[in-house]
Amino acid sequence: METWRGHQVGQQPNALTPELSPQHRFGYTLRELRRVRQLSLRGLADKAFMSHSKLQKWESGDRFPKDQAEVELIDSLLRAGGILVDLWERIGSPVPAPGRVSVSVPHVSEASVGLATAASQQAASDHEGIFVPARLRDGSVVFVALDRRVMLRGGVGLGAAAALGVGTPAVAGSSAVPGLTRPARSAAAYSGTPVEHFQRARRLLIDNDNLLGPSRAVATAREYIEHIKHLRQDAKGSDRHALMELQTQYAEFTSWLYQDLGDFDSAQFWLDRAFQWSHTVGDGDLTSYVMARKAQLAGEMRDLVDVVDLAEAAQRMARPRSRLAAVARTYESYGHALRGESTNSERAIDDVRNSLDRVSGDTTPWGVWLNEQYVEVHRAQGLAVLGQHAKAAEVFTNAIKSLPDGYHRDRGVYMARAAVAHAGAGAPDEAAAVGLQALTVANETGSGRIVRELARLDKALVPWQRQPEVAEFRAHFDGLLAHES
Repeated sequence: METWRGHQVGQQPNALTPELSPQHRFGYTLRELRRVRQLSLRGLADKAFMSHSKLQKWESGDRFPKDQAEVELIDSLLRAGGILVDLWERIGSPVPAPGRVSVSVPHVSEASVGLATAASQQAASDHEGIFVPARLRDGSVVFVALDRRVMLRGGVGLGAAAALGVGTPAVAGSSAVPGLTRPARSAAAYSGTPVEHFQRARRLLIDNDNLLGPSRAVATAREYIEHIKHLRQDAKGSDRHALMELQTQYAEFTSWLYQDLGDFDSAQFWLDRAFQWSHTVGDGDLTSYVMARKAQLAGEMRDLVDVVDLAEAAQRMARPRSRLAAVARTYESYGHALRGESTNSERAIDDVRNSLDRVSGDTTPWGVWLNEQYVEVHRAQGLAVLGQHAKAAEVFTNAIKSLPDGYHRDRGVYMARAAVAHAGAGAPDEAAAVGLQALTVANETGSGRIVRELARLDKALVPWQRQPEVAEFRAHFDGLLAHES
């Protein structure tokens, strides 16, 4: 059994035997991931528009992939979180030069395939596990799901506990007392209408999310969805419709919380729920917004296949020249950057910047945060992916200075991304200093998005690991993580 400093997390994953050659290890990992996703070899080949025989030779170890773009595509289709890309880089590529920063997600060892996929599936279920960043013995970083009850009995170390908000009232108070049934929900229990009550609660949760982080809000948001469902059973007419709309909004918000926690499978699950329920509501703007959010999530997952298509679909659904069309165009810009299409990326982001004055008067409640700073941040993301690290760091820094008070978690995300850009530009001291600032926010909010960026930074700073500033950052980051025993 694998343990994390004394905490049992599940069955030992399928280990790779020492006799396997590196390319056979890659093939074994690919096959295991495909089987976990319940895809046939031919089905995966059809999705990737690749030949069945090529993938078969990859899996058998008879041929090793030569094209990183193909590996990234397969990794994305299998929702492998960068496992295949990082394994391919370590087998087939030299150690990155100081100026090069991989655009893949955090490094995960090939021996952790079973652990990573099991963690992902557990976190996506209704079982209340805790999704934590952990370091394996080989130095790699992977997110794993640990049983909350085990964590509360034993703890995981101050850094990880602080990042997760273990034992906070919003989380610890959500578990039911054994043998005690939950009382029926009554509309008469609320001082105003139930819709007004849950609308106020949602606004408070959104504000607290940016200040305190997602771990303190996700259990409450899911519980409120269940409350709203119970209330809908007896509601009629416009009240029933309003509750359904609110349920959809909570599902989208829950998806966002899981996305920020770094649990992308659960984020996709709740976005799919929100998209389905939005059609029941019949609000075109809400459906367009959820579709745009699906494009944003695909971009966060570096899904080279879906991100642009989803963004374009959201634009077709949105009202012409509306704010939501501009929001979707923003995500399309990042999708083009991920695919290396610099001209298309720059054109899309310029279109959004030119539309800001026009869409500012749009009355839709969705996407009201679309402003110059938000667009600049996404421009910087695209520049970093396209290898323009120095420019990306400059744009990130300026955008951070312009953020209003209260955007604590978002500031941490942008600082972490700026730190990665500094590392790519060959400025390790600046990267480590900014990374430490982002690490403070990660500790306070438990944002998995920040931790994922810092894992990339940790890897990018390896060539300068003997420098004092870099060593300090890497030591503090290591203290945030659970560790494989």
